[in-house]
Amino acid sequence: MKQLFKGFALGAALLSAQPALAADRELLNTSYDIARELFAAYNVEFQKHWQEKTGETVNIRQSHAGSSRQAQAIIQGLKADVATFNQVTDIDILHERGRLIPENWAERLPNNSSPYYSTMAFLVRKDNPKNIQNWDDLVRDDVALVMPNPKTSGNGRYTYLAALGYAQDAFGDDEAKIDQFLADFLGRVRVFDSGGRGATTTFVERGIGDVLLTFES
Repeated sequence: MKQLFKGFALGAALLSAQPALAADRELLNTSYDIARELFAAYNVEFQKHWQEKTGETVNIRQSHAGSSRQAQAIIQGLKADVATFNQVTDIDILHERGRLIPENWAERLPNNSSPYYSTMAFLVRKDNPKNIQNWDDLVRDDVALVMPNPKTSGNGRYTYLAALGYAQDAFGDDEAKIDQFLADFLGRVRVFDSGGRGATTTFVERGIGDVLLTFES
């Protein structure tokens, strides 16, 4: 649980690797929604690398939504070439329910197919007027939270697990206190958006909440 507090592994699984029928190649990268800006920058570098390596030009299209929602879209027929999700369960299900990737997908790429880790972050209002410093500040009566919905977002699940990890460290084996902390924590959430991008929009543009919880720093 402490490891979940520190960060998360982003799983990457190649869904198909069909040979190009022409000089140019097109790929659809189906990813979780907060990674949009990351790939907008990374794709340019990959396109240069691919052309230098193969002589081919490649056009990369992006599809972004909550990680679990994207996995369901692929199972239901979305023709993805690459999936970059933020939790292994959303990749495992591509094998379990669709046989779209091999069971040993994590062994196909370096670092167990986890190209990077990120950490939990609290985004607060300018000058941090409510002096938010740690998880225990998030359950105060005067604090309102915004986070993605754990039912639809890997971001939301990791946020919940990170809160659980904090409670276990703070309260040890006292299950009653752990349960109360989690109940108070979820009770302070003003909006559960379907994904990290929606949660960021709610906090930044709509001005709702005192703290945005996200795993992208």
